[in-house]
Amino acid sequence: MATIKSVAVYCGSRLGHQKGYQALARDVGRHIGEQGLRLVYGGASVGLMGSVADGALHSGAEVIGVLPEVLKDKEFAHKGLTQLLEVRDMHERKSKMSALSDAFIALPGGIGTLEELFEMLTWHYLKIHQKPCILLNFDGYYDGLLSFLKHSLNEGFSAPMPQLWVSDQLDDVFAALATGDAPAAMKPLA
Repeated sequence: MATIKSVAVYCGSRLGHQKGYQALARDVGRHIGEQGLRLVYGGASVGLMGSVADGALHSGAEVIGVLPEVLKDKEFAHKGLTQLLEVRDMHERKSKMSALSDAFIALPGGIGTLEELFEMLTWHYLKIHQKPCILLNFDGYYDGLLSFLKHSLNEGFSAPMPQLWVSDQLDDVFAALATGDAPAAMKPLA
């Protein structure tokens, strides 16, 4: 597996109801900086997106935000980034984030987070890229989604997803990023 130097993080533009979500996002950003990685994310200053960027910036990471024109006013562009790339639309955002990243992490979020993660999983399946997709299942946030994905697999509508690495432990996520391979504790969906 290639060395991972740049990580795209998908997460909510809201903070969610549980205070632990914001702390998680900051910790992910902080770990990215401490490991000398670059953060690529959606470019907003609000929600978990802003928290992950702030955590990375405070740890000295290079942070690149990719913000579509349509969200410029709604998501409040982060003013302290290393670089803010403005793109035409969501399609260009996903393409640009993929091109700039060696791996993808999904934190808690809504349908936008899921849409971005699923597109990267689809691209991996179609061999458009071979980059790991990591689902951080913080406090069981994604248990329902994982149950559905297993159901889809069992019903014959999905193939096994060895490219989707799942863990509820931040240490597993960063061990995977350091080695470019999922540790034994991080089981792919198969």
